[in-house]
Amino acid sequence: MGSKFNAPSLSLLVIALCIFSSPIGKVQSAVSTTTSITVWPQPRILRWPSPQQATLLSPSFTITTNANHHIHLAAAVTRYLRLILTEHHRPLVPPSAVNFSTDTPPLQSLTITIAEPAAPLHHGVDESYSLTIPTTGPANLTAATPWGAIRGLETLSQLVWGNPTRVAVGVYVWDAPIFAHRGITLDTSRNYFPVEDILRMISAMSMNKMNVFHWHITDSQSFPLVVPSEPNLADKGSYGSDMLYSPADVRRIVQFGLDHGVRVLPEIDSPGHTGSWALAYPEIVTCANMFWNPPGGEPLAAEPGTGHLNPLNPKTYTVLKNVINDVTSLFPEPFYHGGADEVVPACWKTDPTVQTFLANNGTLNQLLETFINSTLPYIISLNRTVVYWEDVFVSDQVHVPSTMLPKENVILQTWNNGHNNTKRLVSSGYRTIVSSADFYYLDCGHGEFVGNYSKYDIQSGNQGDGGSWCGPFKSWQLIYNYDITYGLSEDEAKLVLGGEVALWSEQADQTVLDSRLWPRTSAMAESLWSGNRDEKGVKRYAEATDRLNEWRSRMVRRGIGAEPIQPLWCVRNPGMCNDA
Repeated sequence: MGSKFNAPSLSLLVIALCIFSSPIGKVQSAVSTTTSITVWPQPRILRWPSPQQATLLSPSFTITTNANHHIHLAAAVTRYLRLILTEHHRPLVPPSAVNFSTDTPPLQSLTITIAEPAAPLHHGVDESYSLTIPTTGPANLTAATPWGAIRGLETLSQLVWGNPTRVAVGVYVWDAPIFAHRGITLDTSRNYFPVEDILRMISAMSMNKMNVFHWHITDSQSFPLVVPSEPNLADKGSYGSDMLYSPADVRRIVQFGLDHGVRVLPEIDSPGHTGSWALAYPEIVTCANMFWNPPGGEPLAAEPGTGHLNPLNPKTYTVLKNVINDVTSLFPEPFYHGGADEVVPACWKTDPTVQTFLANNGTLNQLLETFINSTLPYIISLNRTVVYWEDVFVSDQVHVPSTMLPKENVILQTWNNGHNNTKRLVSSGYRTIVSSADFYYLDCGHGEFVGNYSKYDIQSGNQGDGGSWCGPFKSWQLIYNYDITYGLSEDEAKLVLGGEVALWSEQADQTVLDSRLWPRTSAMAESLWSGNRDEKGVKRYAEATDRLNEWRSRMVRRGIGAEPIQPLWCVRNPGMCNDA
């Protein structure tokens, strides 16, 4: 359910709009007082009384914790201690508003206190923390769980800058996410992403206080995951032996995710999007390796790369259950994503057994019901909550009734029709993850990948939608301003777990991964962590521009190839690039 926290005291609602900011939500015409010492995502409460003070960070600065034996927190402490001592971040605009004095003693240490060290990184875990950096004496970070402490360490790292290293003092932060689910969907089937690039993405997610890597591992185009009990799927269905994810790779990614406070949620899409399975098991896949859009006929797939698992073939379930069993063993995450999107009737209809079934008064919906009935109980028996794309419930072509999708065991992820489909899902009682293609699809606006596309044979230069089905390009401002619970009642909004941006990889691989994701994903990260409005309810994207410029610069210095959002001139001339 939507994890919403309340601040410990209304008296503290000097909402940490940014570290010393001008009025929020108002368009700044020619001046700006936003300093470059900021935290992204913006904390719920941050107090740094004027005049803001800073002191040196001791070269022997230490971090201690009462949760010494927590391996993931220990990894985070080691990582952040190194970062804090060596980053020497150079703000784009020198922080002239900060009163730095060498008379104040250097900050020597941070003490972390964890109330529940054993809390697992599952959906809804408490990620709240409080951070106090006094003018003199040690800093203190208090959190309910190790995962909240990791978020607090990130905040501390952003309050440190310069060479020699300086740190903001006289600071109090209380922080917690509005939404418990803040993720990225990455498709590694259309194009392959090396493990190192995935790890870098997870690292950037942690910097932005995001917590779910939704790994869309397989699809019709390739099957890169090595499944121990079904090795032929990857051996024959991958792009090659150098484009595989071995069990050791998965363990490394999962461990790295835990070290960074990021869950790894696997998706094995089925029954659609399974053409790659046919290279190992052609007998269980309908319409495999056919032309996706035959002239004069119905399309066999939503895009090139055809193939659906056959719900009427018993061997389908033998293979699929082996896959599910191995995937749940490889991924400790309590959620399992079963896909179930874009079932295309014409693909099933190419199979003789399906043709006979339909000729005997069977329906397409009954075919999907057979598939869900044969797989959902098995996944649940493995102690997993099942996530499906919304199509399984709302598709006009093929769907199943709500009686087959128990709300206590099933979460639906919406990607179509914006707020309307979110409303439809939650009003039906389903916990929902929002991934609206109108706002959160990061591949949109880069044109279509299909060849021989007549839409490009124009002379006016006016492509309208940017040449892609979900165009135009989704700017960071569009993403930042999207309110995922818009139009919902209070009870309905509680069913929205959070959101995910999605990078489908038809036109993306490791060469563009960073720039397609960042800093646009940072915009979603803040809107889901602390919201996109100030305490008066005014959208704060105007002042967020300066902060995002600075945050993007810091990410780049940390090795993340985030694309720029403005010329550097705009940063050096605050307010001059704003709209009237």
